[in-house]
Amino acid sequence: MGVFDQMSHYDYGEVHLKRDAATGLQAIIAIHDSRLGPALGGCRFIHYETEEDALVDALRLARGMTYKAAITGIAHGGGKSVIIKPRQEFDRAALFRAFGSFLDDLGGHYITAEDSGTGLEDMEIVRTATKHVTGVKPEHGGSGDPSPFTALGVRRGIEACVKYVMGRSDMDNLTVAVQGVGHVGYHLCKELHAMGAKLTVADIDPLKSERANREFGAEVVELDDIYSVECDVFAPCALGSALNDGTIPRLNCKIVAGAANNQLAEPRHGEDLMQRGICYAPDYTINAGGLVNVAQEVIGYDADKARDKTLQIYDTIYEIVERADTAMAPTSRIADTIAEERLRSAVQR
Repeated sequence: MGVFDQMSHYDYGEVHLKRDAATGLQAIIAIHDSRLGPALGGCRFIHYETEEDALVDALRLARGMTYKAAITGIAHGGGKSVIIKPRQEFDRAALFRAFGSFLDDLGGHYITAEDSGTGLEDMEIVRTATKHVTGVKPEHGGSGDPSPFTALGVRRGIEACVKYVMGRSDMDNLTVAVQGVGHVGYHLCKELHAMGAKLTVADIDPLKSERANREFGAEVVELDDIYSVECDVFAPCALGSALNDGTIPRLNCKIVAGAANNQLAEPRHGEDLMQRGICYAPDYTINAGGLVNVAQEVIGYDADKARDKTLQIYDTIYEIVERADTAMAPTSRIADTIAEERLRSAVQR
């Protein structure tokens, strides 16, 4: 599919491309929708096999941000950026300064933040070239790493699912299989361990799994075995498309609730989970804590307000699960319906 075909497929929008020969920067900024306000979403910095893979990733992620902002009640549209990580040696600081200049050219139409492959120091470099960046140091008006807020929201979403499905208000001795224990996955394990949950983890980086074992007593399994672990909750916290034709039949859980974006490889997989009797917490709803946090930076950071709004993810997830059960429809479809209703009611800016 060509670029415009891809944009049509994901109901776009606009896409901005930048190549900077001096630094090796190859970046895509995808702005899906701005009816609710300027687009806000993170910057991903990973290797891609093809340019089309990078484009599709940006398009899918930005669309998810539109829905995430709408369903969470945040006055922002959906956007995302990806930087194709160079295979050859490169100057990271120079590359992110070039990206900051690219971002600044859009004049605040898109605001960036951290994502897979980027961190606080990268955002600090971007900040030297533009003010349209969040997730920077507190002394610069930011809130630092948003991962703890994302994890907090996911933990609250898991609690909502556990309450609805199992009738429990506690997590004591519940078993949770966490796929990916990087920034967010690690903090989620910390949250769950503090509540008495028993953890099983897998990560492409064995050192991260070992840390979860050492700090939280988590059982470590091979990366591909995590899908088959007998557990109460399966929490995908790595990259997208973890829920697909090959993995869904292997799941041995009551609930799927994790931090990864675009967990369903295709929309029909939400139906597949429902047919198997598995309660699915829609990804862009349960993982909205990070967005809530960085959005607060745009209007003047207040940690208490960010935390309070993140805690409300419990109520949103519970409502979605309850409505889905009543309508006998996939939770993913119910979440989309709520978000789309809010987008349609928005005044075009």
